[in-house]
Amino acid sequence: MRIAIEHQIVHRPKAGRATMVHMLRLTPENFDDQTVAHWRIDVDCDARLRRGHDGFGNAVTMLYVEGLPEQVTITATGEVLTSDAHGLIHGATETLPPPLFLRATQATTGDPHIAAFAAQAVEGSDGSLSALHALNAALHRRFTVDREARPEGLDAAQAFAQPVVTPCDLAHIFCVGARSLAIPARYVSGFAAWGDDMRGQPHCWAEAHVEGLGWIGFDPCTGLSPTDRHVRVAVALDATGAAAVAGEPWGSGTSGGDAQ
Repeated sequence: MRIAIEHQIVHRPKAGRATMVHMLRLTPENFDDQTVAHWRIDVDCDARLRRGHDGFGNAVTMLYVEGLPEQVTITATGEVLTSDAHGLIHGATETLPPPLFLRATQATTGDPHIAAFAAQAVEGSDGSLSALHALNAALHRRFTVDREARPEGLDAAQAFAQPVVTPCDLAHIFCVGARSLAIPARYVSGFAAWGDDMRGQPHCWAEAHVEGLGWIGFDPCTGLSPTDRHVRVAVALDATGAAAVAGEPWGSGTSGGDAQ
């Protein structure tokens, strides 16, 4: 599938600063079931861009702006070719061992309520893969998802107590639930094409590691694994580590919104 993406972030730097330095995680990379046809990042002011990779192996672009204007608009555009691998990730860059993704963060601290929910959801499951699909489906049934809502910075435990959650919340909750089952899990940021026009919108989901199979994607917003409508950009322990702009929630400031 060919997915067209235009992702725009309007950033208003804090007053009094002479320079701005940001790490951008806006660039998808190639792996077996994802090929970047073309991709570019543009900035509407004088700026320097330097490409590299972060500690998770994600493609990053360092943005340097001097003599700051009142606002800076960052636009990422491109097309990505995808195929449906039923969530399996093959050929992607892996720099860290799976057990590292058992680690909790401030946003994904272990929670007894999520652990109890996960344990109940996977009862009767035959192995880790079956358990993860059961957890994914149970989270999809439990929550109403607002895909348009801006992430509010709730941790997984706080989000779990809410009736309506964001994709970011669900990805965090899935990670906590999977880790409570001793299964490595990580947060994924990217894009998804929900409509018939095949234009990608900011989205996030999770991946879990199954022995013998590797990393597999799970999208609790749909209750299924990611399909060829998903474009994978960055992975991390939580949303902070996979943010489009370091320190900003994924998707904030899109299409003219503010990334403060």
